Amino acid sequence: METIGTRFGGIPSGLPTLRIPQFHVDMIRPLFAPAMTVAMLGAIESLMSAVVSDRMSGDKHNPNVELVAQGVANIFSPLFGGLPATGAIARTATNIRSGARTPVAGMIHALTLLAILLFAAPLARFIPLSVLSAILFVVAYNMGEWREIPELLKLTALEIGTWLITFALTVFADLTVAVEAGMILAALVFIRKVTATTKVSRVTPEYIEHGRVHSLQDKVIPPYVTVFRIHGPFLFGAADKLDQITHQLPNLPPVIILRLRNMTAIDATGLQALENFADQVHNSGRGLILCGAPEQPTRLMRQAEFEEHVGHENICKNVAEALARAGEVYKEVSSVHVEV
Repeated sequence: METIGTRFGGIPSGLPTLRIPQFHVDMIRPLFAPAMTVAMLGAIESLMSAVVSDRMSGDKHNPNVELVAQGVANIFSPLFGGLPATGAIARTATNIRSGARTPVAGMIHALTLLAILLFAAPLARFIPLSVLSAILFVVAYNMGEWREIPELLKLTALEIGTWLITFALTVFADLTVAVEAGMILAALVFIRKVTATTKVSRVTPEYIEHGRVHSLQDKVIPPYVTVFRIHGPFLFGAADKLDQITHQLPNLPPVIILRLRNMTAIDATGLQALENFADQVHNSGRGLILCGAPEQPTRLMRQAEFEEHVGHENICKNVAEALARAGEVYKEVSSVHVEV
């Protein structure tokens, strides 16, 4: 049976030594594209790990801190023979399931690896490669997030095509090629979504009359209701904007209305952010009503299982209908609190 020792001669033991790399101008061009791809892949992987951690622990990470720390680590790591490091979804999820809640868990993990490197490296040469391959299969399976595939297949044809091409290139070509192609396709889909929301239409009496039910100027907002709005495309780069509301949740009234009339477009990330936001609002004992969503967001919401998070009756056509529904939601929320 082939082992680490028979294939690679074992793993080095002891602390690595500092080595200053030599600079070669002629290597800049061939290494630039792979270096950028690895950097982007590392950033995406780390931020995905942080998002998974947030969902499991109910915490909120700081993307800037994550990326700066990763960048500093990856600058110094190669000086000691290290490879680019990222946050790992599988290890992060395992840590949280085991009860980890603070950075001490990561420190213990690093110290354990250091102890193995210093004291158990000679024994590692006897580990069969078949055992490592089985472990890698399990890790890869756990990182796959296969439960998300049915949700992905409910998205638009362009988004499904981007996912399928990236997935196929990862399996049959190379991870670097897959990431590059996926980023280019995602950028094109983003441009397509934004341009598709631009319309030129004539202002008619019907249009003016239709706009009255969406206007807040002549509406009375009850004290038990607060209204927020999303203005512009709600795509992956803006999905964290809802945190501005969640931070205020303890001080908000029992009913929250989210106006979507000026939300010109939404993607899978934005839709998931709305679902998570709805769950947070309901967990706080409050009611949530959405109103005025344009054609593209409405179509995507119907394709996904969005109504399970908000409720069909809480998705209104306009703000006038939402304010009328708010009274019923307020009674429902109040009755729950009385029963408790």
